[in-house]
Amino acid sequence: MMEDEEDYGISEEEQQEEYYYADDGDSLDGLVDNDDSALQRAPPKGSTTKVITKESLLAAQREDLRRVMELLSLKEHHARTLLIHYRWDVEKLLAVLVEKGKSCLFTQAGVTVVENLDNDVPLTSSSTITCDICIEDVSGDQATRMECGHCFCNDCWTEHFIIKINEGQSRRIRCMAHRCSAICDEAIVRNLVSRRHPDLAEKFDRFLLESYIEDNKMVKWCPSIPHCGNAIRVEDDEFCEVECSCGLQFCFSCLSEAHSPCSCLMWERWSKKCRDESETVNWITVHTKPCPKCHKPVEKNGGCNLVSCICGQSFCWMCGGATGRDHTWSRIAGHSCGRYKEDKEKQTERAKRDLYRYMHYHNRFKAHTDSFKLESKLKESILDKVSVAEERELRLKDFSWVTNGLNRLFRSRRVLSYSYPFAFYMFGEEFFKDEMTDEEREIKQNLFEDQQQQLESNVEKLSMSLEEPFQLFNQDKVMEIRMHVINLSVIIDNLCQKMYECIESDLLGSLHLGTHHIAPYKSKGIERASELSSCWNTKLGSTDEYLPSGGTSERDRPSGSGSSDDSGSSPRKRARKEGDSFFDLNLPAEIVDRN
Repeated sequence: MMEDEEDYGISEEEQQEEYYYADDGDSLDGLVDNDDSALQRAPPKGSTTKVITKESLLAAQREDLRRVMELLSLKEHHARTLLIHYRWDVEKLLAVLVEKGKSCLFTQAGVTVVENLDNDVPLTSSSTITCDICIEDVSGDQATRMECGHCFCNDCWTEHFIIKINEGQSRRIRCMAHRCSAICDEAIVRNLVSRRHPDLAEKFDRFLLESYIEDNKMVKWCPSIPHCGNAIRVEDDEFCEVECSCGLQFCFSCLSEAHSPCSCLMWERWSKKCRDESETVNWITVHTKPCPKCHKPVEKNGGCNLVSCICGQSFCWMCGGATGRDHTWSRIAGHSCGRYKEDKEKQTERAKRDLYRYMHYHNRFKAHTDSFKLESKLKESILDKVSVAEERELRLKDFSWVTNGLNRLFRSRRVLSYSYPFAFYMFGEEFFKDEMTDEEREIKQNLFEDQQQQLESNVEKLSMSLEEPFQLFNQDKVMEIRMHVINLSVIIDNLCQKMYECIESDLLGSLHLGTHHIAPYKSKGIERASELSSCWNTKLGSTDEYLPSGGTSERDRPSGSGSSDDSGSSPRKRARKEGDSFFDLNLPAEIVDRN
């Protein structure tokens, strides 16, 4: 075993334990083979993330509604108004209830609980009221009184509701009365709007249903394209990485690709830096100078310091000043620029240094990203090697160590590639310039880079071992490669764990700014979310009973979803699949409007 392996070697007992796992067909990492792919893993027991499909969305929403309705003895629309106001955070709602009381809780959320029964007496056609909005007299049956006590004609109410729904404020439509913050009863909104625009009433229902995802910080749509129709709910920490049942792995906090150990802000800046022309600008700053006449960048392609722009203007390359065209080897006629200009020299040197530093980290990031893509293509060829080896008459019949090592390689390669953008910002001046002295920065950078190099060295060794043609080797050679892959897998797992501990404790943990959070390292890989059951307590009723009176069954509705008009909705929503018996939450509303 080489020197790096000796530093992180494992004992004989641990080796025997690893043999035990492999002989049982279980992976070192808790992975099991799957009918679809030998590299897929079963979801871990007690998953803390849940997949919410359109079938289970009603169940998830009604479970929180039931808790609030039973606790506060409220109607369903009052409970929904409270939960939307507190972003479906039941614990926060209960905390406000205990701290400030029920009255304050209802007032902040705009909930008006009617205690005066006079408000519940319906207006009759024989009575006449004057609408304060249109200043017209209407019969009592053409007006509606809200729970807050304000009464206006149905035409004004309907116009108000239509405007609010089209403006994307359908989840919290307030009373029209001046300085009244009460939220209108959703049943009244639905009833009045459906008389004039049934499709808009359906959009209103969809917005209320989707509010469980759009307004809930612990639930987010899967960012897959095309959209799979699923949402993901996390139980504890929103700074985590998850895997949807569609197979997409992503950062739950920022919905971009999984990028730990980079923080979300670091990855956002790095993605933009790699995507836009910021480094092209740096190159232009280093290698060109602007023409003093047309200000276009000019690159020098010869040894003479008298440069001519395509616009015809001549200027001195040394200082950038405009000159005539007459010159000799030693001087330019009528021009002298021997005076040193410190600011411009410093600016050029800084741009050059920043460009070279970026290229250092970007080249290594891209190298590991490319290696990850190439190694992913090796999956089929490695599985073919396993098939050939299993057909040979060898004492070793279990080759799960190959797929285990391959999974470890994929995970560690991903960690290694994203560690370079992290180092670029961690030890640069963009985020933490005032957080560390130059001496502290140098010590921390050396500490991190030592761990990064050890991880990089062992990852490359594991990659080389897995590429060996082990299907052609004899029994002893195969056993040797097997032990080497198992050892390297354990070493790499330990190194990844130590790198994350170093980042969380020694690097980010020692800083005063708390804006950078990274997803925790998980040895078994990114957690695959488990399906949320679509069943709920029978006393709450069936799916059809969810809809208030006058609404249509979910099964009878046309396929449709909330559009981007509603605040906070995802612009990337797409239909999950065609021919589903349930209405699709993810179709754009304009499609429904056309239907």
